[in-house]
Amino acid sequence: MNVAVVILNWNGKNLLEKFLPSIISYSQEATIYVADNGSTDDSIKFLKTKHPSVKIIQNRKNAGYAKGYNDALKEIEADIFCLLNSDVEVTKNWLNSIIEEFKKETNTAIIQPKILDYNRKDFFEYAGAAGGFIDQFGYPFCRGRIFDTVEKDKGQYKDASIFWASGACFFIRSEVFKFLNGFDESFFAHMEEIDLCWRAFNLGYSAKYLENSTVYHIGGATLKNTNPKKTYLNFRNSLFSLTKNASGNVFLLILTRLLMDGLAAIKFLIELKPQHIISLLKAHFSFYSHLHTLLKQRSQLKQTNNYYKTSSIVWSYYIKKCKHFDFL
Repeated sequence: MNVAVVILNWNGKNLLEKFLPSIISYSQEATIYVADNGSTDDSIKFLKTKHPSVKIIQNRKNAGYAKGYNDALKEIEADIFCLLNSDVEVTKNWLNSIIEEFKKETNTAIIQPKILDYNRKDFFEYAGAAGGFIDQFGYPFCRGRIFDTVEKDKGQYKDASIFWASGACFFIRSEVFKFLNGFDESFFAHMEEIDLCWRAFNLGYSAKYLENSTVYHIGGATLKNTNPKKTYLNFRNSLFSLTKNASGNVFLLILTRLLMDGLAAIKFLIELKPQHIISLLKAHFSFYSHLHTLLKQRSQLKQTNNYYKTSSIVWSYYIKKCKHFDFL
């Protein structure tokens, strides 16, 4: 089984210097690629000089995570694609259990390892923790992380089926990625992996989390959680994915999201974050401008029931005070 580890890079020479050695050392079972998104730093020169064994794919410009990977993966032949952030440290034997799972379970299309915090290595990391889920209204959360509450890793989350895998370290069968036409490039970045997993789920494929594979992720190395642009992309892309993939009365879901996102704006106001309020409003305006296209996409996609873990993670977290996944 051929595995391609593909690292998307944009002006990340410092991250490549820091993390590429561990990837090379512990990924003998795979071919390693760096897909460069039109970097203007010395990333390419560094790779050619210091790591000539790494294969380089040069995209013409920085078109974001979604298109960056879509373009790069068209040039790679492998059974399994591993999409790996440039700010991830891998560990010894991190690929073994994942390769074995793909060999054993033919319906498993997507796998995520345990993602821990590089700076607090006994805690889960925000981006994916122990695997992701969504609520009825498309809000994402993880085993080990709900909103800003991040759990300590005590081995509490075992191998399990999940709804979405984190784009920080995302394994997918190449044939499934191609069948789904890759990521939705209108997302640019953030939550495109949730959309992809949702589309796979609606077609009957499964995603899994494997405890015995561990990586450490810095998180926010390219765009921090405090950045208003990330707020914009997260809110907008969540609405994109909800509209395309959710079963039931999508207009009722959108109306409810409008009200709930309004509560998020009030929260930002209380926290004195006016730029995030503006980002949220821009997210909704962008969503409505894309609504016709999204509804057309929806008509061409399959939707299935039982996609959500809980009806409202907002209600569970803020009203019922369920701060940990096991309390849901």
